[in-house]
Formats: sequence, structure tokens, C-alpha cells
Amino acid sequence: MNLLDELNAYRDSGVYPMHMPGHKRNPQLTPLIDIYGIDLTEIDGFDSLHGAKGLLKNAMSKAAALYDSDNTYFLINGSTCGILSAVSSCVPRGGRVLMARNCHQSVYNALGIMQLDAVYIKPSQDAAFGINGSISPEEIRKALEEHEDIGLIIITSPTYEGVISHIESIAELAHERKIPLMVDEAHGAHLCFMPGLPASSIDAGADIVIHGMHKTLPSPTQTALLHVNGGLVDTEEIRYQLAVFQSSSPSYPLMAGLDYCVSLLSERGTELFERYVRRLHGFSQKMKSLSHLKILFKGRDEGGEHPHIYAFDPGKIVISAANTDITGERLKEILLEKYKIQVEMAAGSYVLAMTSIADTDEGFDRLASALIEIDSELSDRPTAEPVYCPVLERVMPIYRAQSEKAELVSFSQSAGRISGEYVYSYPPGIPLIVPGELISEDFIDAIEMMQKQSVSLTSTYGGMPTKIRVIEPA
Repeated sequence: MNLLDELNAYRDSGVYPMHMPGHKRNPQLTPLIDIYGIDLTEIDGFDSLHGAKGLLKNAMSKAAALYDSDNTYFLINGSTCGILSAVSSCVPRGGRVLMARNCHQSVYNALGIMQLDAVYIKPSQDAAFGINGSISPEEIRKALEEHEDIGLIIITSPTYEGVISHIESIAELAHERKIPLMVDEAHGAHLCFMPGLPASSIDAGADIVIHGMHKTLPSPTQTALLHVNGGLVDTEEIRYQLAVFQSSSPSYPLMAGLDYCVSLLSERGTELFERYVRRLHGFSQKMKSLSHLKILFKGRDEGGEHPHIYAFDPGKIVISAANTDITGERLKEILLEKYKIQVEMAAGSYVLAMTSIADTDEGFDRLASALIEIDSELSDRPTAEPVYCPVLERVMPIYRAQSEKAELVSFSQSAGRISGEYVYSYPPGIPLIVPGELISEDFIDAIEMMQKQSVSLTSTYGGMPTKIRVIEPA
């Protein structure tokens, strides 16, 4: 079978998608189209993305109005190209950024391309679920006081698991020093439409906000938006960098799908999100019957148990199997094999299911019934504490480490060597070690423990978990 055959077979398999993309293959919200029939190039009447003056300019203006943004740009190479373009636009080569350590790999790639130095802010940890908490504004303040040459602040909010930081406070700190704030809000393009949550990063004062529309909304994979607000960012430079990092032959089907999503939200957003919030509330009520599994901020899980989480996206369903007789990976397998539910990911003791306005009552009911039945068959059993990678000593900048001569060595014997590559937990693609950082025994122990917990690991050159590229000792 070829790829198309495999995709068609999976489509018809009856597996319910509790994962990206946010359209959930729901034909009620995403009408089926003849892809080849609308796959055009920049012919007369259809404008040009990199010099938009007509049809596409109007479409981007409509998106800006929807999100209350000064300037909005279509991205058809995903959030990644928006992040690369934004960082390259705001910081001169050799400059310095202040960034959350749990930023996506594309931010680190931008550091390497622009030969930037980074000051890291480590997120707090939520011990109950073993995930990253919010970024502390106070930690941002301290870092800005210690480093006067910061050219850009970069925060991820919400995180892959749905954790939101206090963007308004962070924006105020940035603007006191005339520093632009960029928020990777790739997983939060829907949040401004949901009642009861903090202001979106755009409304909270961020200068650049990137939305991965396909992650949580009915938009095709690879579609995203980049928003620019205020006067601290040069929009002409943004346009130039977007032309560098995006394809010179943008896909009209992708742009059409993105524009359709914006129109859908403009015309029916209130109705669709009211229905979605009711479904989430109903699901949470059903989860109160669980005795062993716990779901973050749902069911019996109380907000007071998570002091390091400022706010949370209720559309993310984080299911913890900690202190039970199964792992997160086993829970993922059971949901797929027995109940035909494909979740987004499993890591250690928890599973992440992603929802959106395109989910159905049947989908929520299937997940709720499955979890209740699985829970009834579990037993309590003490499990190991969550594994957190240690903060590693940075010996040299990323770009320099990437240019040094490297050799492939046994990972278990690599302590004291400098990493010449990235090691990721993927998804979500947050580096556990960055080129230029010193490998420690604690880091080796943490990675080996992650392996035992079935955490999916990958590396730049594919040698992990057994081999890693290193350069000479410090």
C-alpha cells in the first residue's frame, strides 16, 4: 500500500482522534474539497503571499480583525517558520535573548542560525502530574536586572499540556525596558474564544504571537498565524524574514483552509465554543467517579493542588496513571487497542488527549466511558517520582558547538563531554540537552530512567538513546 492507501484505511478504521489536527477530520466543520482542483500557483486574480495586495491581503486583514491584532500574516510552513522569522527579525546576529527553557526546538534552531546567546528561565514543576508549570514573572524580573543586553523575551504559553503563564505581567516587565515579548502560543489559537480564561497573549500585550491554527482549530496541518502588535517590532523585517523561511510556492489549498477557519470562527465562533465548553464541563463531571486515574483540573482534581500553574487550558485532557499499576504508555495502548481512541502522546505516568470545537458528543462519551471502565480495573500501587532533567552547564553557544568537530560515543560513557547535538522528548520537541551543554552523570541517569518509563526520545543525528555526538571536553 502507498501512503494515500494507508491514510484512507486509517480514516475508515473507526479510530477516534483525540490528537492534532484540531479539525478532527470532521466534515461538518471542514467540508471535503477536491485538492487538485484548487491547487494553483500565483495566477492572475489570486494574489501572492509574499507581496499580498488583493485576495490574500484581505484574508490576512480578516484574521487580524478576528484576533484584534495590528498585523497578521499567514504561515503555511507551520508555527516553526513564524518562530524562525520572528527571532531573526528582532535580534541582531550575535545578540542575546531571554527565553523559557521549555521552548520548542524551532526557537533553539533560530539561536543557532542567528548565533545568539540565551539566558534561560526554567519553568516551575508541577509535582502532582510531572509536567512543567508556569513561567514566573519574578524570575523574568531577576533575569532582566542581571542582563541588560536582552534583545527579545520568548515564552511558550500555553505549553503542550495546556499550562498558561501570566503574560500580562511578563509583558509589562518587558516593556518597561523597551524589549519585545514573543509568545509561542501555537497551542492556544482557540483560547481567546473560551470564557473564563486569562486574556490572550495579544490582548495581554505581547508584541509577537504565533498561533498554530491546525493544533486546536479546524484548519489544515501546517497552517498558522503570526501576529505583530505595538511599535517595538519592525514589520518590514518580519515580511522579509517570512519570505526567507516560508516556501516561495505557498499552497493555495492550505491558505484556503486557513481562511475558511477564520471565516468559520468569525461567523459561528460563539455558538461552537459555547457547545465545546458544555462538552468539556460534562466530561469533567463524569470524571468525578474516577478512583485511581486523575485528570488535571477535571473531575476530583482541585486547582489548589497545582500552586505552580497560573492558568490552564481546559481543552487539554492530561490523564495521570501515577500510583496505579499501569504506565502512561500502557494506558495509551489500552485506549487504542480496546476502545479505538488515539491520544496525542504518552510520557512516563501520564497521557495527553487533545480536544477542539470539532470533537463530537460521541467522541467525548467514548473517552469518558473508556476511562471509567479502565479505572474500575486498576489497583493502587506506589510509582516512582516524575523524572526531571537537571539544569546543565552551558560551555559554549549553540552555533559554536554545532561547528566543532564531533564524534559518536556511547551515551552511557559520555559524562564530562560537551554535547554536539540536541536530544528531545518528542513530542513535544523540547530539548533535554542543547549543543554546547556539558553532559553530567545526573543527566545520563535521568535519560535512562525516562527510557524505563517508555518516554520517546530522539536526537539530531538519530543515535540516541545509545549513542550521542560529542565534542572535546571543556
